[in-house]
Amino acid sequence: MDRIHIIGGAPLHGVIPISGAKNAALPLMIASLMTGETLELINVPRLADINALLRILGNHGVDHMVVGKRPGQTSETGQTIRLTASNVIDTTAPYDLVSTMRASFWVIAPLLARFGEAKVSLPGGCAIGTRPVDLLIMALERLGAQTEIDGGYIIAKTKNGLRGGEISFPKVTVGGTHVALMAAALAYGTTLIENAAREPEVVDLADCLNKMGARIKGAGTPRIEIEGVARLGGARHEVLPDRIETGTYAMAVAMAGGDVVLQDTRADLLHSALDVLATTGAEISQVPGGIRVRRNGGGIAAVDVTTDPFPGFPTDLQAQFMALMTLAKGQSHIRETIFENRFMHVQELARLGAKIRLDGDMAIVEGVERLRGAPVMATDLRASVSLVIAGLAAEGETQINRVYHLDRGFEALEAKLGRCGAQIERVRG
Repeated sequence: MDRIHIIGGAPLHGVIPISGAKNAALPLMIASLMTGETLELINVPRLADINALLRILGNHGVDHMVVGKRPGQTSETGQTIRLTASNVIDTTAPYDLVSTMRASFWVIAPLLARFGEAKVSLPGGCAIGTRPVDLLIMALERLGAQTEIDGGYIIAKTKNGLRGGEISFPKVTVGGTHVALMAAALAYGTTLIENAAREPEVVDLADCLNKMGARIKGAGTPRIEIEGVARLGGARHEVLPDRIETGTYAMAVAMAGGDVVLQDTRADLLHSALDVLATTGAEISQVPGGIRVRRNGGGIAAVDVTTDPFPGFPTDLQAQFMALMTLAKGQSHIRETIFENRFMHVQELARLGAKIRLDGDMAIVEGVERLRGAPVMATDLRASVSLVIAGLAAEGETQINRVYHLDRGFEALEAKLGRCGAQIERVRG
C-alpha cells in the first residue's frame, strides 16, 4: 500500500486550487439514471470514489465519456464527464460494487422512479458508525414504494409509479434528502419534504434536477416542495467547490503557519467553520474567486466546537479541527453529534504526542507545545487527512500508512501542498 512521508515544520505559502465537491458530484452522477438523455457534469474531481461510482453506473448500462481538457484545465482543476443512461440493462446494484461506497446505495431512487423496480445491496463505506438506511427507505415508502429486505438486498417496487406525499424526517439526513429529491422528481403529484437537509450539496442536486426539467422549490431550507414531472431531460451542470477540502487546507495553514490563497471556492459554503477558525487566531479574508488564510506564527487559541448539520460546524471537518487543537494554548472540547464512531483518529494523533481523552461523544484536547513525527495509520477518509495536517506541523518525519482513504476524497493532495512549501511525498507501496 502507498504511504505518505512528511517532514514537518515548513510553513505554507502559495495558492491551492479547490476541486469540485465529491459529496456533490456523487449524487449528481447518480441523477444521470433519471433520464435517457446526456447529463454533462463539469468540475468533477479525480477521486477513487468517482471511479468506483462510474463502475457501478456502468453495471446498470450507463455510458460515460471523459471530455478532453479544456483551456485552463489541469489535472487538479476537475474533469468533465458526460453520462448517458439511454439503455439501462439492469436495475440490480450488486454487493461487490455497492459495498465499497455508501453513497452508491442512492441509485435505488432513480431506478425505482424511472423503471418501477430496484434491487440494491445494503451499503458499505467508512467505518464511522452504523449510518442505517431506514430513513431512506421510509422516504420511498411515503411515495408509495413497496420494499422488503432479502439476502442483504433492499428490493423496492411500485406497480403504477411513485405518488407524491409528505416526507417528514425525524432527524436531518443528507442521504435521505438526496433520495427523496430524486424519487419525488418523477413521482405523480406534489411531495413535501419536512426537516430536509440544508447542505450546499443538496442545493446543488436540486439545481441540476431543475435544469433537467424537475420542479423543485425550497432547496437549502428545511421545507422542500417538489411537483413531479413525467420525464427529465439532459443538462449541463458544474459541480460546486468542495467546502470540506476548503476547510481542510484552511486548517492546515492555521496549524503549520503561512499565507495561502484557496482558489475557486466560496466562503458562504462554510461560514461556521471559517468563523471558528478565525477565533483560533487565523486571519481569514475573501479575495476574488477564493479565500485567503494567514497565520503569522502567533499562538493557536483553544476553541470549543460541536458538530451539527449545515449551517453548523461540519462533522467532516471535526478530525482536522482536532488536529489543530492539539497545539492550541489551553483546553478545547469537541463534541461529535452526527456519527457515534468518529474519534478513531484520536489514538493516531496521540502517537504524535497529542493529549486527548474521550468522554462519550466529547473529546477533550489539552494543547501541547509541540508534536513529534511518528508512523501512523489512516482509519477513514477525514481521519487520514487530520494526520496529514498534524504531520505538517510536527517536528521530524511522519509516515502515514493506508492512504487509500485519502485518495477517496482529496485530489492531488501531495502536489497541492508540495507547491506551497510542504515537504511531502507519496511512497508507492
